[in-house]
Amino acid sequence: MGATRKPNPEHGLPRRILGALGAFDFVQVVALLFLISVGLVFIYSTGVQIGTETARKAFGRQLLWVGGGVLLWIVGAMVNLRRTEYKVLSVFFYLLTLLLLVLLPSIGKEVNGAVSWLDIPGTGFRLQPSEFTKLSLILLLAAMFSTAMFSVNKFSCLLLSGVTVGIPLVLILKEPDFGSALILIPIYLAIVFCAGLRWRYIIVVSLTSIIGFGLVVANEVLQIRPFLKGYQLNRILAFLHPENFLAGAGYQPWQAYLAVSSGGLTGKGVGEGTQNTLGFLPQMAVNNDFIFSIIAEETGFIGCALIFLAYLLLLYSILRTAFLTDDAFGRYLCIGIAAVLFAHCFINIGMSIGLTPVTGLSLPFVSYGGSFFLMLMAACGLIQSVYRHRDDGKA
Repeated sequence: MGATRKPNPEHGLPRRILGALGAFDFVQVVALLFLISVGLVFIYSTGVQIGTETARKAFGRQLLWVGGGVLLWIVGAMVNLRRTEYKVLSVFFYLLTLLLLVLLPSIGKEVNGAVSWLDIPGTGFRLQPSEFTKLSLILLLAAMFSTAMFSVNKFSCLLLSGVTVGIPLVLILKEPDFGSALILIPIYLAIVFCAGLRWRYIIVVSLTSIIGFGLVVANEVLQIRPFLKGYQLNRILAFLHPENFLAGAGYQPWQAYLAVSSGGLTGKGVGEGTQNTLGFLPQMAVNNDFIFSIIAEETGFIGCALIFLAYLLLLYSILRTAFLTDDAFGRYLCIGIAAVLFAHCFINIGMSIGLTPVTGLSLPFVSYGGSFFLMLMAACGLIQSVYRHRDDGKA
């Protein structure tokens, strides 16, 4: 009788590694890698074309943000959001972001007329608390609506969740940062709809919102107690009547529109766009607010189609995770992040093609900048966690 063969632990290691990797959602990973790569290519390209020291340094700084974002993604993917303590931590995260928003007027740095940034001492970098507020709000709303005693169709619960959204919204508007404040609304609407808000409430809220919006518009038009700053009002007027503002607020969106329309099928080639090289678009906007217009001019319809496909794949992976998981907290988290991505993509791309007013919102994973990028990478890491543990609650 032959000797019993002992199992070789090395034989099981590759299998365990493959099993661990197989738990990840690679649709999300592929979409992220593509979008981040596109962003790096065009941030580098615009920096070379502009040629100033600030523009050239943007690529190196973005590489640092990408490195930090990858670390946050890994940390987020490794946690297990089914554990109760993460719901408790969401409360503290929300309160921390509120504290930062409250302190901004006294310790923040003014950039382009808005006090929206905090300097990180000794690093030369700045963080924008409003971006992390989006994630903290999503986590807290997800924790609220996934709690058994919290019902979206109870007036008290709906009122409490509305106040939870209203406080940071008002604080962000005071910076003023209308674009970031605007994003909080689709986050809330998407989550309460997913939580099962009754249709009669949806109709009432919709009618109330329409009436309220009409009153706000009337207030601004009649200048009774105007809320919008002068430059914000000009952006809206320039969106409605661009031909009257080509020498002012309408200049940038008009040049962005020309860049998109001149791209054709295949574009002019990376680094060959005239709107950037000739300086028709402002240097500080081509790698951020209007980076899509540069991509459209230099890669044409094909490049834009690939960008759209990558975003569709990313949204598909997030919504698929929401459907697959049996954890309500994870489901609402996915819905909230999907709302952020869709709203940012729609508004940013809309700015370049004349569908939306200029609001200063970045294109996810592509535009230059750190705070929004870090927040999104952390959020996608958490979605990976939801995907990895999607079946943990099943018998």
